Amino acid sequence: MILIADGGSTKADWILLDKSGNQLLKTRTGGLNPAVFDEELMKSRIQENLDLVTYKENVTKIYFYGAGCGTEKPTLLLKSIFESFFTNAIVEVKEDTYAAAFAVTNTPGIVCILGTGSNSCYFDGEKVDVRIPSLGYVLMDEASGNYFGKKLIRDYYYQKMPKAIAAKFEEQYNLDADTIKRTIYKENNPNTYLAHFAEFIFKNERNCYFNKLLHKGMKDFFKNKILPYPEYENVPVHFVGSIAFFAQDIIKDVARYHMIKIGNIVRRPIDGLIEYHREQLKLEEV
Repeated sequence: MILIADGGSTKADWILLDKSGNQLLKTRTGGLNPAVFDEELMKSRIQENLDLVTYKENVTKIYFYGAGCGTEKPTLLLKSIFESFFTNAIVEVKEDTYAAAFAVTNTPGIVCILGTGSNSCYFDGEKVDVRIPSLGYVLMDEASGNYFGKKLIRDYYYQKMPKAIAAKFEEQYNLDADTIKRTIYKENNPNTYLAHFAEFIFKNERNCYFNKLLHKGMKDFFKNKILPYPEYENVPVHFVGSIAFFAQDIIKDVARYHMIKIGNIVRRPIDGLIEYHREQLKLEEV
């Protein structure tokens, strides 16, 4: 049996396939970003999932695609956690850009992630080339959930948010300054906490304020994470992630300005990953 996972900071989706590619299980754990979470928390999230506990001895291969897996140290940490839990499995850990690429295309293109965090890469049809390493939610992550969450909080406190929208924001979220500071600076997973504020944009009727906010974020993302790839002039640009899915009208607007061809926009890459690995299983049988 092979276990496929797409993991971010907020959640990780897991799919179990038999050797014929039939889906046996679909489950979810909390996020498993090794650049954000400590080892014990990630271990507990796996161990507490009863579905994974049930099948752990039967899994022979794991393909994990995750946020925070772009450098060697966190990748090896996550690999060791999986190997100690799934004792009969060969474990392969790759950056989430691979999952995004496999989910949206099998031909050359630029592939972007806009979810809790953000990233981009060039995919040549086989390999992923990340030329701008992500430095996370503090320094980068343009147009991500945590980026827009920060923008909303700042606009609210600087009183730049229209009054009617600010009133709705107060109704839907705890905006106590001490709570915000404690959660961001002293508790686990501040990027996911910030990202949950971004839901406000998409749960309310779109207006000039939200459109301006989204356009600014997308323009920054295109400038810093797409235009540096010269290939953008000749290949489509694909997107995965909830922010990309709900803001695809804004993405297309910014793309038109730069004369960029938009390819596929997928909310969750896990479905595309399943099809990719089913094809790989067929090739192994040949």
